[in-house]
Amino acid sequence: MIKIGIVGGTGYTGVELLRLLAQHPRAEIVAITSRGDAGTPVASMFPSLRRRLDLKFEDPTTAKLQDCDLVFFATPNGVAMEQAPPLLDAGVRVIDLAADFRLKDVATWERWYGMRHASPRWVEQAVYGLPEKARTTIRDARLVANPGCYPTAVQLGFMPLLEAGLVDVDQLIADAKSGVSGAGRKAEVATLFAEASDNFKAYAVPGHRHLPEIQQGLSIMAGLPVGLTFVPHLTPLIRGIHATLYARIQREADFQEIFEQRYRGETFVDVLPSGSHPDTRSVRAANACRLAIHRPQGGKTLVVLSVIDNLVKGAAGQAVQNMNIMFGFPEDDGLQQLPVFP
Repeated sequence: MIKIGIVGGTGYTGVELLRLLAQHPRAEIVAITSRGDAGTPVASMFPSLRRRLDLKFEDPTTAKLQDCDLVFFATPNGVAMEQAPPLLDAGVRVIDLAADFRLKDVATWERWYGMRHASPRWVEQAVYGLPEKARTTIRDARLVANPGCYPTAVQLGFMPLLEAGLVDVDQLIADAKSGVSGAGRKAEVATLFAEASDNFKAYAVPGHRHLPEIQQGLSIMAGLPVGLTFVPHLTPLIRGIHATLYARIQREADFQEIFEQRYRGETFVDVLPSGSHPDTRSVRAANACRLAIHRPQGGKTLVVLSVIDNLVKGAAGQAVQNMNIMFGFPEDDGLQQLPVFP
């Protein structure tokens, strides 16, 4: 058993981590922090965890996180870069679910996130934790930057095409939709029930913070800089991301076979039969990405449909998947839950 600490256990990704880790056969949660809720039993805030987790939230300044084998940061951007380095220096391994260590160019990160980065040296050492791309480097990592939700759906959808050099990398388009839980648990007018229900809108069209993260990952896959238009949308869903991806065909191939070969043996990526239309309900509460490939009217544009649960494969589930890789556990430990239907 490994000892687990969670910093920031009261948000949606935090409670999702608790749900998954409470069922994990090789992990023991020993500390959960929340500055504002220290002393509160976790199960009183989240009744779904009653009789599964008998812990109280602790103040992060007094919690014995240095005694853990691994600490997850399920905190807002800017927290892990301040609090993770002392743990890393003490030999604790860290997975950050926020964006503090995802971008390798610190100046780019500072421009998009509007603050000065506190630990550039750890940015250099961090491993970007997309398991289907970086499994071998994740295994030995001390610090893993867990990918964002939109970046996970988009990168998994484009990856086989870019690695094989089959599409025009200057004209990639990602049209993505997310449920309201992607905005976090904080109170905001845009995510109030009366505002988000029975409504649909695009947002951050001039530039979303996930854009440089996606471009960075796609450029690595392609081996050269990519041109990407990324437009996110808010949907009246609680969970789920649906990304419709467009790429101009540059070289002919059996695209269905390319995807099936690339993801053969990947437990958490499911390439559907030709002509399928995956929906977000088919991955709800599961650490799964489902993909489908289309070529409308036999033209020169390839359309890839990619769906994930933003809180699982797009956040906490992928973090547990990374933990399993880091500690040599079976990759599906604690992640065998089937999607919830209806």
